[in-house]
Amino acid sequence: MAIVSHQGRGIKPWQVHKITFRFLADFMAATSTTQRSIVRSCKFPPIARLVQHKEAKLFIAKFIRSENPDTTELTEKAQELRNRLADNQFDRDLYDHNADYLDRYASVHAAVVLPKAEILSPGLHSTIMINGVKVSPELHFRFQRVTKSNEIKIGAGMLRYQKGKPLSPILAAWQSAILLGYLNLTNSDDNQTPEGKLCVTVDAYAGTVHQAPTNAKSRFSQTESSCETIAEWWPNIKPPPNAIL
Repeated sequence: MAIVSHQGRGIKPWQVHKITFRFLADFMAATSTTQRSIVRSCKFPPIARLVQHKEAKLFIAKFIRSENPDTTELTEKAQELRNRLADNQFDRDLYDHNADYLDRYASVHAAVVLPKAEILSPGLHSTIMINGVKVSPELHFRFQRVTKSNEIKIGAGMLRYQKGKPLSPILAAWQSAILLGYLNLTNSDDNQTPEGKLCVTVDAYAGTVHQAPTNAKSRFSQTESSCETIAEWWPNIKPPPNAIL
């Protein structure tokens, strides 16, 4: 029996058409059957706590931005998480999974080749509305470089990790393309131009850096059309079997 979240009175979560960058990329790379499953998981998120890698991602993002990164910092942080006292089994699993993430990235960091640009804090990044769907970004760092003609090019990076499995290049291409599209929509500085080479998805398991593909613009147009499809599907997507709302 699945128990999915609700907020009591007012607007329920399943009434809001909302999806994250990650799930939107998953949607674009998925089959039609899996696409509906993705929309259902976004419409009816489980109320149970899910093991997430927030602490590991924040630490790795800070590590990447440091001037002289030393992977010893990552392994020491991983050990600190493993030694951290847990009040329950969920917290124990949470700390251990984040520690695994850190150890894995430490082992592949030497293979990670990021764009030649200044690496900055992710800063503020707001949710955007695309054809009736709220799309929520998760940026882990930003890039900025100045060309020989003094043009300012900008970009951003996102981390993805799946234990025991490299990130699909197809999925990564979609995620980096969505990232470039997001920057094009939200960039308000006329002196700065988002650049595909500076929009990357970093596979923290394999150490591979996936830049936005050359057809990123057309991919984002397809993503915009898919958001319209998601908005159309949303009202008719049923909750999981035996779910308690």
